[in-house]
Amino acid sequence: MELVKRNWLAELRNDIGLTQEAVAKMAKIERSTYTKAENGYPVRVKTAKSIASVLGVNWTLFFDNNCDLKGQRDVVNHN
Repeated sequence: MELVKRNWLAELRNDIGLTQEAVAKMAKIERSTYTKAENGYPVRVKTAKSIASVLGVNWTLFFDNNCDLKGQRDVVNHN
C-alpha cells in the first residue's frame, strides 16, 4: 500500500495555527492517530468526521487519494 500524504491537511492545520496535539484533542482522538491521518494512513469514517468537524472541511476529503496538491488546495478552498 502506497501512502499519499495529506498535505492539504497539514497546510490547513498550520494556516489555522493549530498543532497536531490541539487538533487531536479537539477531535477527541489520539495525537498519533491524527499524525497518521496527515501521513496518509487510512482513517475510519468516524475519525475523518471528527477531524473534519474541527477544521471545517468535508470529511470525504480523507478518502480522495487521487488528488494532487493543487487539487487538494482547490477542494479545501471551496468548502
